[in-house]
Amino acid sequence: MKNLIYSRYERLWHWLQAFFILLLALTGFEIHGSYKLFGFQQAVSIHEFSGWFIFVLTVFTYFWDFTTGEWRQYKPTKEKLAAQIKYYTYGIFHGEPHPTKKTKLSKLNPLQRLAYLGLVGILIPAQIITGFFYMYYNNQATVFGWHVGILKSIAFWHVLGAFLILAFVIGHIYLTTTGTTVFSNIKAMITGWEEIEE
Repeated sequence: MKNLIYSRYERLWHWLQAFFILLLALTGFEIHGSYKLFGFQQAVSIHEFSGWFIFVLTVFTYFWDFTTGEWRQYKPTKEKLAAQIKYYTYGIFHGEPHPTKKTKLSKLNPLQRLAYLGLVGILIPAQIITGFFYMYYNNQATVFGWHVGILKSIAFWHVLGAFLILAFVIGHIYLTTTGTTVFSNIKAMITGWEEIEE
């Protein structure tokens, strides 16, 4: 039976966040000299704008999550956690049924809850904070008397966070193909409707 699983805001947030994370990765690699696409100065400008956009989007999403009660979707649970790990490491490759059932009130399985909590609750805020420290380093260095070693440390944590988010995105894209059909999960995130068992 088809049910409306993802609200308009969830879908808008998902696709905007995906677009700007990919834009941040693209410009970030160019800033590091991996290739030339936009040109260094334009890549920096796009990267800074995208960082501010992600910050605003994250603030709005936190507000939306807490006012609608959707924050409960990220609440970790041990229930069926072992079964979910077994499914992703073994069962999925042997045609076993999914151990958890998706509903409007429980969209995420136990591993997804942990992954999204890590992404939305830790990684993205850490990227925003280190990004702002990096972007406004000269102002802070003057005020706090920081030296260049602190800038290197900020850069290290920002780049590490970027690689972790990129790894999440790759895993996320792969797992979208494991629905009832290869594109059913992507279609659900576009339309909001998904075929789920009652």
